[in-house]
Amino acid sequence: MKGIKNYNVEKQHKKGKLHAIERIERILNKDTFFEFGSNVGSYKEEYKEQSLLDYDGVITGYGYIGRKLVYIYSQDFTVCGGTVGKKHGEKIALTIKKAIENKCPIIGINDSGGARIQEGVNALAAYGDIFYYNTLASGYIPQISVVLGPCAGGAVYSPGITDFVFMVDEISHMFVTGPKVIQEVTGISCNEDELGGTNIHKKISGVSHFVFSNEDDCFEKLKKLISIIPTSVYDTKIKNVKYNKKFFTNIQNIVPKNPRKIYNIIDIINEVVDVDSFLEIQKEFATNIVVGFGKISEITVGIVANQPSVMAGVLDCDSSDKAARFVRYCDSFNIPIITLVDVPGFLPSVEQEKKGIIRHGAKLLYAYAEATTIKITIILRKAFGGAYIAMGSKHLRTDFVYAWPQSQISVMGAEGAVNVIYAQDLKRLSGMEREDFRIKKMQEYENIYMSSLIAEKEGYIDEILDPKETRLRIFKDIMCLQNKQEIIHISKKHGNIPL
Repeated sequence: MKGIKNYNVEKQHKKGKLHAIERIERILNKDTFFEFGSNVGSYKEEYKEQSLLDYDGVITGYGYIGRKLVYIYSQDFTVCGGTVGKKHGEKIALTIKKAIENKCPIIGINDSGGARIQEGVNALAAYGDIFYYNTLASGYIPQISVVLGPCAGGAVYSPGITDFVFMVDEISHMFVTGPKVIQEVTGISCNEDELGGTNIHKKISGVSHFVFSNEDDCFEKLKKLISIIPTSVYDTKIKNVKYNKKFFTNIQNIVPKNPRKIYNIIDIINEVVDVDSFLEIQKEFATNIVVGFGKISEITVGIVANQPSVMAGVLDCDSSDKAARFVRYCDSFNIPIITLVDVPGFLPSVEQEKKGIIRHGAKLLYAYAEATTIKITIILRKAFGGAYIAMGSKHLRTDFVYAWPQSQISVMGAEGAVNVIYAQDLKRLSGMEREDFRIKKMQEYENIYMSSLIAEKEGYIDEILDPKETRLRIFKDIMCLQNKQEIIHISKKHGNIPL
C-alpha cells in the first residue's frame, strides 16, 4: 500500500467497509496512484507545530483507469469521521481544480460525517469552495461521486451537482438532515435507510445513478463508465471507424403489430448497439423511460427511449427530468443522442399537474431544443401529442428523424380523437350502431391523420425506415454529421431552463 501514513484500515474493515486508500487503489490501475497534500493537516491554535489530523481526513491525488488520467479524492472516516474542515475542503477543491486544468475526470469518494463543527464558519466556507469548483467543472469534465458511507448536511450538494452518483447497499446514506433532526422537528421517527438509503435514492428521489451490493462491483462499473465517456469537452472527436455489421438481427420482430401490446425497449436497444455495450443509467428510477450509454461500431452514443412495458412509456414529471438531465450531459460532451420513440403522451393526472408536469415536461423540450450535438430520432410505433414534440422531434432541430412502417404520429390516439370530434353523433346513437360508428371513424382517423406518411410528406420525417436498417442508418448518419456545426447563434449569456 502506498504512502507513509499509518492508515487505520482495521477500523473500517470492522464496519464491513474498505479504507479510503484501499478504495483508491482498487479503482485505479495498479501502482499508478500518486498522492499530493499528504502532509496537510489541522492544528491547535496554541500548538501550531502539532498536527491533530493526518492529511486532514482526505486522501487526494491522481492516477490512471486504463489509459485515462483521473484525479481522485477519498474521505477517510477513521480520521475525525471524515468531517470537512477548512484544510479538508481546500484539498478537495484543489483536486477538482487540477482535474479542470488537466481536462480529465474527477472522482470523489464520499464517506463523511459532514461539516466539522469545531471549525464553525470555516467548515461552511470549505463546502462553498467545493461547490464552486463542482459548478465550474460541470459540462467541462466528467464528475463522478461515489458515496460509501454517510453523506449528510451540506456534503450532499457536491454529489448533487456532479454527473453520476454511485452507492452501495447498507453502507451508503445521503440526507440533508439526519433522523434525529427529523424526529425533533417533525416528531416523525425514521432510520437512516428510510431517510436516505439506497432504495430511496435509486427508486424515488433519483439522486443515485448506480447502486451495488458491494464496493468491488461498484468500482468495476465505475471503471466501465470511465472507459465509455469522454475525458473532457475537448475529447469529443468521433473516430473514423468501419461499420461493424450485426448478423442474425431480430429487430423487426420485437415491436408487436397490436399497438396495445407491450414489449421491452431494452431488446430494441441491444439490437441497435454493439454486443454487451449498453450501460443503463438510473435503472430503477422513472422506469417508464430508459437512458444510458452504448456503442455503435465503437462510437459512444447516448440512448433515450420510452419503455412501453412500464406505464405504456408515457412521460411524467420524473421521466421528463431523468431524460432532460441525460440529454444535457450528452450535449455537454458532444455525445450523439439516439432517441427511440414509442410514447402515448404526457401522463394525464391531477397529481401530475400538482407536481408541475408543465414545468418538468418543459425541461425535456428545452434540453432537446438546446442540444447542438448529433441528434437522431426513430419513431418505433407511436408518437402522440406534446410528447411527440418533446422526444427529439424535427421541430426541435433534430438532424434526422425516421419512422418505422406502421408507426403513427398524431395529436392523440384514434379512440380519444373520435370521442372528441364525434361526441354529438355518439350521443345520438346506441348499442351496436354506436360501436360500429366508432370503429368506422377510428379507422378513418387513423388512415387520414395518424399515418407517419403524412409527416414524411410534410418533411417532419426524413424517411420511413426498414427496422433491419436502423443500426446501419444511425452509423452512417453519425459519420456524415461528425463535423456538424450549428449555424444559428443568438448572442446571449444563457437561456433560462425551467428548473
